[in-house]
Amino acid sequence: MINTVSVIGAGTMGNGIAHVFAQHGFRVNLIDVSQPQLDKAIGTITKNLDRQLAKGGITEEAKAQTLANLTTMTSFEGLKDAQLVVEAATENIELKLSIFKQIDEVAPAGCILATNTSSISITKIAAATKRPEQVIGMHFMNPVPVMKLVEIINGYATTKEVTDTITELSRKLNKIPCVVNDYPGFIANRILMPMINEAIYSLYEGVAGVEEIDTVMKLGMAHPMGPLQLADFIGLDVCLSILEVLHKGFGNPKYAPCPLLVNMVTAGKLGAKSGEGFYTYTPGSKDLVVSRRFS
Repeated sequence: MINTVSVIGAGTMGNGIAHVFAQHGFRVNLIDVSQPQLDKAIGTITKNLDRQLAKGGITEEAKAQTLANLTTMTSFEGLKDAQLVVEAATENIELKLSIFKQIDEVAPAGCILATNTSSISITKIAAATKRPEQVIGMHFMNPVPVMKLVEIINGYATTKEVTDTITELSRKLNKIPCVVNDYPGFIANRILMPMINEAIYSLYEGVAGVEEIDTVMKLGMAHPMGPLQLADFIGLDVCLSILEVLHKGFGNPKYAPCPLLVNMVTAGKLGAKSGEGFYTYTPGSKDLVVSRRFS
């Protein structure tokens, strides 16, 4: 039975994953090389708990217990008693391989190693360890405390016991697990990213403007958010990285990133987190200010 979880990476996904585990009674070690990033993560979790409290979703006691379940640290010492490790570092293959080699050296023999990767091969990540049968993908959606889906990805060697354990664990987090196999982009991003890329191509080729493209998809297809605004929220650098994985993995030109996306990332226009993407944003928030103008 899993009671203690270590989450590696205190960014947007990592702090959301830590929040959800802690809120459901797990003891959580949140690990990041940057103490300021850990402090920021605890601040974000506290604000999100306050938001839940204001809406009547939790009590003051539940908020206090969630925060009490969280411990932050800047070293992998927190892995020594972990029963599950969830890696939520930046979507970079070399970084993830390095982290998994380190995890494998420190985590207990029976510990399950999960990655929150949105596109990178679980089999390749697992190969960096001496326990590939205990490595699995646990892809949460952003924002983690709100979104119900957990995409569970089996690597080539992942055992049924590990898959069943993570599936049941996801249900304990009040999430809906969907088990898929290890191919580039899995399911979520294999379908989503080509749609976003096609929306960017439509803008690039002058078919329509930013707001028109998003409005068509929202009102015509009942999407809660248009693909260009969604790309801004995901991060245009993340979208580019996933498309590159798809393009390389399948060798199909239909996955080739739009030149406009490449240029925007090169120019540092990464979406909401940088303050400007297809839209501009209030600094430090995801509040849309005005549509970006493209000629």
